[in-house]
Amino acid sequence: MRRTANTWLSTDEIRALMTPSAWQGARSVVVTWGLIAAAFTLLASFPSSPVAWVVALVILGGRQLALAILMHECSHQSLFPSARANQLVGAWLCAAPVWQRLGDYRAHHVRHHGRTSMEDDPDLGLSSAFPTSRWGLTRKFLRDLSGVAFLKRVVALLLMDAGLLTYTASTGATWVSPRPGPGAVVRSLARHLGPVVLTNLALASALAAFGQAWLYWVWLLAWATTFSLFVRIRSIAEHGVTKRSMDPLENTRTTRASLLARLTVAPHHVNYHLEHHLLPTVPHYRLPALHHLLVARGAWAEATSAEGYLEVLRLATTPA
Repeated sequence: MRRTANTWLSTDEIRALMTPSAWQGARSVVVTWGLIAAAFTLLASFPSSPVAWVVALVILGGRQLALAILMHECSHQSLFPSARANQLVGAWLCAAPVWQRLGDYRAHHVRHHGRTSMEDDPDLGLSSAFPTSRWGLTRKFLRDLSGVAFLKRVVALLLMDAGLLTYTASTGATWVSPRPGPGAVVRSLARHLGPVVLTNLALASALAAFGQAWLYWVWLLAWATTFSLFVRIRSIAEHGVTKRSMDPLENTRTTRASLLARLTVAPHHVNYHLEHHLLPTVPHYRLPALHHLLVARGAWAEATSAEGYLEVLRLATTPA
């Protein structure tokens, strides 16, 4: 049985929860970029401090994930009331700076919601490897923090942007056949890679204008290390070690997020993932309210949940 939000909520409650706020959407974007600026400021002020470097890399990696989450919100048309605002802000201020593609991601993500945990779920590769051994998970984390996962990701993104690999936001990209000619490859790169280059040039130029051009390399370092790690942990928490079922209460997990988790692996209430699958177009800033309603109505008696991300990692390394 595939349960929906209507099992516990009225039509009026659902309508109120699904109504976006331009103010709250803008606030989410501004606060995210404000924290990025704060991380740069910290490192510019204390460039020789190991603590400042660690804090900056944690904040930057977490906010890069936050931008990807806001792009995800815009793909659902739920960050702003205006479709145009969702498209422009989602593509240029959220997706492109962290090498994402809003339009293709939207199509990919719609399939994920329709087929969650099934064999044709396009995101199945993010969770199907779990549970694994502790050493297996450690190896994955080491690949993230060492930059190995970053190098593989860059190669895959370049090939997808060139139109040589099929697009995926997960795993399982395949070679395009017949292979496009040189002209088609150049046009594809211009269309897909152009916004990434332009937004990253703008960021680098802004840092240079403040006399801190070197900080752009820290942005790239975070994207190559902490961002990779945080994306992996978030993905494990959402669908890793859950039941193969069409019921969101069984195939999707909500995880309690501490302040540190919200700064790193769970920005913008993405930890309320079961709630998101029950009502995908509820803006992230209304997910806590949806959660409390579901708890009050007794939905949580059968829900898949975790008390924190450490519990998720224990589940991910427990033999099936």
